[in-house]
Amino acid sequence: MFKLQVQEDENDPQAWHDVKGPDGKLLTFEKESEARAKLEQLYPILVKMERYAAGSKRTRVISMFKDEEGELP
Repeated sequence: MFKLQVQEDENDPQAWHDVKGPDGKLLTFEKESEARAKLEQLYPILVKMERYAAGSKRTRVISMFKDEEGELP
């Protein structure tokens, strides 16, 4: 499973937050490629800036692992 995170304030490296859908639930994806496509759809300017400009990243795809009971954290 994969989730998306965005850093709203580039001056605060701790300001990452999970991306949620319109229903308020965490957006999760089975495949990393699906997660990256959605990230680019939701944040096209940030993703393109990261490709062509030097500096810190402000978007990321995070791999999530299920616990022993099969639950996501």
